[in-house]
Amino acid sequence: MTGPDNGISVTHQLEPHDWSNEDTAAYEAAVEAVNGAVGAYSALIAAEEAKPDPDQKVIQSAHDAQARLAREREALRSTDPAQIAAARQHYARLARQIREGLA
Repeated sequence: MTGPDNGISVTHQLEPHDWSNEDTAAYEAAVEAVNGAVGAYSALIAAEEAKPDPDQKVIQSAHDAQARLAREREALRSTDPAQIAAARQHYARLARQIREGLA
């Protein structure tokens, strides 16, 4: 295996994977669903920070959730259609719940 400092991209180490247009769209939609939840937390943070006496616990909790979501987004595997479908549904629902103040 080639080291990271040889100037060659690590993408040459990836396994081949054939993507259909549908697979590509589903994966991108899953990533966007996670991004939507991250954005909902950003809105929550901004709203809390705009208050005269912001609750730092709410802000920290939202930042922690964003970090967790970033890790979960990185764990998405385009080769796992069931995971992608579940992620699309879960994160879209989570974003709605955050916006509605339920999460």
